[in-house]
Amino acid sequence: MSDHADADDLHSGEAHGHDVEGLDRVTSPMQEFSMRQVAIGFAVLAIGLVVAYAVPLLAA
Repeated sequence: MSDHADADDLHSGEAHGHDVEGLDRVTSPMQEFSMRQVAIGFAVLAIGLVVAYAVPLLAA
């Protein structure tokens, strides 16, 4: 017997322990995100833009 998974096992998801039947592509993470997480993302974006653009303009 071989230690390697069969090609059919790899495509069916059995080698990874999850069911992917009927899906053409599976990406991760696939969970929902909250408005709090969206707000944190926008805050990080705003701080990044300030650091990238405003600080060099003020230093010039």
